Amino acid sequence: MKKSILILLFTPSFIFAQYSKKDSLWLPLKPFIGSWVGEGGGEPGKGKYQRSYQFVLNKNFIEIKNKSTYEPTNQNPQGEIHEDFGYFSYDKALKKFKLRQFHIESFVNEFEMENISDDKKTLVFTSVAIENIPKGYRARETYRILNDKEIEETFEIAEPNKNFEVYSKVKLIKQN
Repeated sequence: MKKSILILLFTPSFIFAQYSKKDSLWLPLKPFIGSWVGEGGGEPGKGKYQRSYQFVLNKNFIEIKNKSTYEPTNQNPQGEIHEDFGYFSYDKALKKFKLRQFHIESFVNEFEMENISDDKKTLVFTSVAIENIPKGYRARETYRILNDKEIEETFEIAEPNKNFEVYSKVKLIKQN
């Protein structure tokens, strides 16, 4: 009987001890881990999206791979395939999550998490630097976690001295 009581007392501590500090750091972004597909549209037209998020380099980063295929339009009769790679990281000095994206068009976006909602279901990243684009442009990524299988992403761009405007919006469905 004493053994049973000791086991019951220490099991919760043991279980929570297994949840490392590094794992708990990533809790706001953990829902993204996996493979996703989706549809959306915006400035480039109507498109289909394939996306994956995975931990890399000893769980110090989350790697993002994205491929967007846009249907032909009058302005772009061939359609368009867009690819980008990205990484979520945590800046210990700033105590903020960062997002860096490397686009096939040679743009490199660096974002910082500007806001996370109280329920941890809306995350907003705003650009702090954009390479290979005219000076003064800004970008913003807003992720809404709708449930454990659906995410909505809104990408916005602001021209110099102007407000943000939606460039694209996509709903992603988790595949695994």
